Amino acid sequence: MSMPADERLGLDVKRAEQTLLAAKSSAVRAAGLTVPQYAALLLLSDNPGMSAAALARGCMVTPQAMTALLKTLDERGLVTRTPHPWHRAILETRLTPEGTKALGTADRRAVAIERRISDAFTPDERETLRSLLARFREAVQGGGAS
Repeated sequence: MSMPADERLGLDVKRAEQTLLAAKSSAVRAAGLTVPQYAALLLLSDNPGMSAAALARGCMVTPQAMTALLKTLDERGLVTRTPHPWHRAILETRLTPEGTKALGTADRRAVAIERRISDAFTPDERETLRSLLARFREAVQGGGAS
């Protein structure tokens, strides 16, 4: 059975996601970054020494995508990758001073977007939205086609 487009919540979520990604893309571009690069630098800032595999999981991208992303960041001098002291096959990734500077520029602009979003809702509405989005994710993961 067909479902009219105006009843499909997935379309509303997709529109919101696209709006957010477009705004964040524009914001982090000032630092010469893409949104995935910004996400990786942000995660690294709180977790220095992460492996590419851990970064991929944290950024919700494939290991192959993270490898390409890290290669670009390394070539630009924004990260360094060194062998782990005990697990020589694992490369630890850390921000360079240039990476920290780029992240700071991008993050100031990204946080402004996050504040606008947050300010559009009361604290109770924010908690309700988080709860509803969690239910949305559960519904998507939990079922097959009806």
